[in-house]
Amino acid sequence: MDFALSEEQQAIFDMAREFGQAEIAPHARRWEAEGTIPKDLWPKVAALGLGGIYVSEEYGGSGLTRLDATLVFEALAMACPAVSSFLSIHNMCAGMIDRFGSAEMKAEWLPRLCSMETVISYCLTEPGSGSDAAALRTKAERTNEGWSLTGTKAFISGGGYSDAYVVMCRTGGEGPKGVSAIIVEDGAEGLSFGKPEDKMGWRAQPTAQVQFDAAKAPAANLIGEEGKGFSYAMAGLDGGRLNIAASALGGAQAALTAALRYAGERKAFGKSIDQFQGLQFKLADMETSLQAARIFLRQAAWKLDSGAPDATKFCAMAKKFVTDASFDVANDALQLHGGYGYLADYGVEKIVRDLRVHQILEGTNEIMRVIVSRALLAERAA
Repeated sequence: MDFALSEEQQAIFDMAREFGQAEIAPHARRWEAEGTIPKDLWPKVAALGLGGIYVSEEYGGSGLTRLDATLVFEALAMACPAVSSFLSIHNMCAGMIDRFGSAEMKAEWLPRLCSMETVISYCLTEPGSGSDAAALRTKAERTNEGWSLTGTKAFISGGGYSDAYVVMCRTGGEGPKGVSAIIVEDGAEGLSFGKPEDKMGWRAQPTAQVQFDAAKAPAANLIGEEGKGFSYAMAGLDGGRLNIAASALGGAQAALTAALRYAGERKAFGKSIDQFQGLQFKLADMETSLQAARIFLRQAAWKLDSGAPDATKFCAMAKKFVTDASFDVANDALQLHGGYGYLADYGVEKIVRDLRVHQILEGTNEIMRVIVSRALLAERAA
């Protein structure tokens, strides 16, 4: 069993980390204050091959593995978890189109998604269906021109900002088998947005309701087969959960690095505070938590890449474990800074606020426990 990264994987991680520190970290607080990510960042991201991480090279993608992707998002999140996570969502949508779209759809959409000329968002959650995603009510009806969508999506990263939206909508009866996935482009007739949400964290990332009032989409914008949208959405979520965990891990690593630096500089009772055993123990616990989380995350990514039958269970376990551990480490880093940790200038309070939502989205950590327990019971029955 080899735990080392390959030379190529180390190069991917280093490239993403260096880009994040040069192009994202210096601006992260300003972008948070402005409540948006400048769109001129995305062509620079795409130039590194990060606009279509799992898209096949035929369509301009990088064709990387899910393990490779976790390295990218961990490294970028060391600069800003909100930016890293938004890029994850774009890639989840591009990967869904690459995996399930027709040849014509892939040829039309994937090159501009990979170049990030088009930025795309994922629309599953609704005001009345969060954890119970299969109960979604947004409807899509066939028309002579294509599709007409009616309903509302909530908590959409990129709502009112992105150029297109992958919308899970009901084209058939109740339950998951009545759901399809349709792309709705910005500017479509009947498409509108709620006011930007005022959030605890991820404040750099625009978030709003996406509203459909007989919104129009061409017939060709149906991804894959009608009635298969929910299975497509769930397939994308396994990888999405790994990416959200990786982004939490990167943010927590940045918080631990800041805490180590501060502990060597801050003096109390005549010596730097890193000389006190109680604080040394805390730093050791934080490092141990992050190393355990990192190994667990990479094991789950390997499971997904290798098509292991228990990959979904491991993705759920990793999402829960890594996001919980990462938030705890970031919170401990804030505590270690004392009153200074509560000030924006030190950067740790932003990480704490950003990481809190990682325990909620892409399936709450309570739902992750449901997934894991059901898998355990199924394994017992077998």
